[in-house]
Amino acid sequence: QVQLVESGGGLVQAGGSLRLSCVVSGLTLSNLAMGWFRQAPGKGREFVARIIWSEGGVSYAEFVKGRFSISRDIPKNTMYLQMNNLKVEDTAVYYCTPVIAMSNKPYGDSWGQGIQVTVAS
Repeated sequence: QVQLVESGGGLVQAGGSLRLSCVVSGLTLSNLAMGWFRQAPGKGREFVARIIWSEGGVSYAEFVKGRFSISRDIPKNTMYLQMNNLKVEDTAVYYCTPVIAMSNKPYGDSWGQGIQVTVAS
């Protein structure tokens, strides 16, 4: 059974930083890419970043380039999203999920419970 458990969200002032974590179980990660998506109130879910688990290749949405950094700890089956210089528009619920590396679209329908990130002005 696939389990994706996010943590690390919260309330931060604009310009601040947060680090999200996603602990993954029930997946053969060596064959996958994992990623982060987010959903702001009243908006659809959008791609943020992804990492190819085995080789570490990364991809980012334009609006987070230079501010966010995705990484993974292979022995811990954990993925991270370091978010720096946060903006009010980064406020959203953030989700981790398997990703199709070539398209940055979700692979299947396995999602974590989501973690709230709120950036105050």
